[in-house]
Amino acid sequence: MDTLSYWLPLTWVGILGIAVAMYVVLDGFDLGLGILFPLNPTEADRDVMMNSVAPFWDGNETWLILGGGGLLVAFPAAYGIILSGLYLPVMIMLLALVFRGVAFEFRWVAKPKHQFWDAAFAGGSIVASFMQGVILGGLLQGIAVKDGRFAGGALDWFAPFPLFIGLATVAGYALLGVTWLIMKTEGNVAATARAQAHWLLPLVLAAMAIVSLWTPLTIDRIWERWFVYPNILYLSPIPLLTALAAFVCWRGLERGSDTAPFFASVCLFLLGFAGLAISNLPYLVPPSLTVWDAAAAPSSQLFMLVGTAVMLPVILGYTVFVYWTFRGKMRHGEGYH
Repeated sequence: MDTLSYWLPLTWVGILGIAVAMYVVLDGFDLGLGILFPLNPTEADRDVMMNSVAPFWDGNETWLILGGGGLLVAFPAAYGIILSGLYLPVMIMLLALVFRGVAFEFRWVAKPKHQFWDAAFAGGSIVASFMQGVILGGLLQGIAVKDGRFAGGALDWFAPFPLFIGLATVAGYALLGVTWLIMKTEGNVAATARAQAHWLLPLVLAAMAIVSLWTPLTIDRIWERWFVYPNILYLSPIPLLTALAAFVCWRGLERGSDTAPFFASVCLFLLGFAGLAISNLPYLVPPSLTVWDAAAAPSSQLFMLVGTAVMLPVILGYTVFVYWTFRGKMRHGEGYH
């Protein structure tokens, strides 16, 4: 394997990792708002919740497009296998996101008869979040591959582990949503969110602990990655930093901080994402295809890398600009829609 063939796939793994992490964090909190809708039945509060993400939500989903497009371009073999094995949850997720997006816009024009669109927004957010977790869980538990092709069944993902990851993802996005509301809103909405965060944080931590035990106890390669000496020493900062982030989040909730709970929750997600990457790399389709097995021709990867090198800073710059422009608290009566 020449140098280009070795490093180009790793570069693309880094790009996809950035795209997935940005999507999970940024779209996670606005999906979380939809998950919280059933717990916040007051119309005025729901208006504030939706207005708090109105300038951001559609731009947040740009990262999902980059992740999916990058996977197709750089790792077509993995793309084909993952889509074949997880076709149903992927399609359900995309339909839920479309329906949620339509509900986001139609809710305002349908007032005062907007109850259907409230339900659509909440349902689309919950279903999309759950299916994203199922997709992740189905990938982590392994996809059957034979001779470089998908060799499993259409419902292989319908198993305890992927379904549990789906529920954990819903809880995690809800935590991001409440901490976002603490940071971006005031009055009753922020107070309600702070109260909800007090029980969502322990729930998310319990889910992370279960996954952290479930995966190594059932998958030998993950056990060897984390618990065999000297790896256990090298990787010990990950759980220690996770505990620290959880402490900072809880302390921020107790002390009335507006920003600490949100950024600590983001750190929890990023540390969890880092843990999953450490557990599975270099496999892109566990346990069969590595990043090099699934990689496209170097010329294809290099061609698309040039365009990505131009567009990625533009997307990052736009994201920073929008969040900076609409910084500060969202108050009742204010909006952007």
